[in-house]
Amino acid sequence: MGSPEFALPVLMSLMERYQVVGVVTQPDRPAGRGRVLTPPPVKAAALAHGVPVIQPEKMREPGVFEQLVDWQADAIVVAAFGQILRKNVLDLTEFGCINVHASYLPRWRGAAPIQAAILSGDEFTGVSIMKLDSGIDTGPVFAQRKVPILENDTAETLEMKLSREGSKLLLETLPEIFSGRLVPQPQDDTRATYAAMLHKEDGLLDFSKPASELALKIRAFYDWPGAFLWVDGRKIKVRKAKLDLKTSLKPGERGQVDGYPAIGAIGGALVFIELQPAGRNWMNGRDFLRGNPGWLVK
Repeated sequence: MGSPEFALPVLMSLMERYQVVGVVTQPDRPAGRGRVLTPPPVKAAALAHGVPVIQPEKMREPGVFEQLVDWQADAIVVAAFGQILRKNVLDLTEFGCINVHASYLPRWRGAAPIQAAILSGDEFTGVSIMKLDSGIDTGPVFAQRKVPILENDTAETLEMKLSREGSKLLLETLPEIFSGRLVPQPQDDTRATYAAMLHKEDGLLDFSKPASELALKIRAFYDWPGAFLWVDGRKIKVRKAKLDLKTSLKPGERGQVDGYPAIGAIGGALVFIELQPAGRNWMNGRDFLRGNPGWLVK
C-alpha cells in the first residue's frame, strides 16, 4: 500500500525479493497546468510487472476488504499510503501491516514528517520500520536508521534519501520479522512529536517572522505545497532563496541584494534566487528583477 514517489523504491525492492500479490494505491488525480489525470507513481510500476492494482477512494468501500482477503498475503507493507487502516485490515495477515515511516520515531509522527523535520531545523531525521496499530504512527518499531539533514536539502531531496534508505532497511528487516527473531519495541510516547497535514495556504511567507524560519519553510515546502508571497496583488512562488543576515531592509521592505530581489524579515532578509510569477515559468531572481522595475519602487 503506497502512493507517491516515496513508495516507489519500496515497491521496486519488494518485487525483486518477494512475490507481491497486489498493490493498493490512491486514485488517479489531476496534475500539472493541464490538470491531466495522472496515476500514482506506484501504479505504473506495478502494472508493468503484472501486479494487480486497486485504487479505492476509501478503504471502507464495498469489495476492497474482500479483495485483500482474496490475495491471501502474508504481510502488508505500507509506505506513504495516505489512508487510515481499520482494525480488520491491520489484523488481516499473519505479520500485520509493516510500515516504512519517514522519520526517526517517535519524533514526527503524522502526515508530513519530512517537511516538519526541515521546518524545525533538525540536524537529522531517519526512517523507521514499524508495525501499524490503530493510532497514528504509534505502533512498535522493528528497526530505525538515522539520515542527516544537509544545509541544501529540500523536502524533495530528503524524501528520495529517506525512500532509498527505507527500502534498504525494509529488506534487511523483513527476514528477521518473518523468522520471528525480531520483536518490535514500543515507542516512548513522552518523546513523541506530531507533523500535521499540510495545506496550500501554509506556504505563505510572513515577513513579520524570522528570516531564518522563512528560509527553512522554502526548503521544507519544495516541491509541495510550495512557498509563495503576494506582491502588488500578484502571487509569486519561491523555489530557492538564501539568507542575508547583514541586511538593512526592515521587515516587509523590498530591495535587492547582489542583483537579486530581497525582502526584509526579523533578523535578516530573504534573497530570492528562483521565482515564478503567476502565469509565468520559473526564472532566475536577477532576470525577474530586470523585468520588474516596480519591485524597487518605494
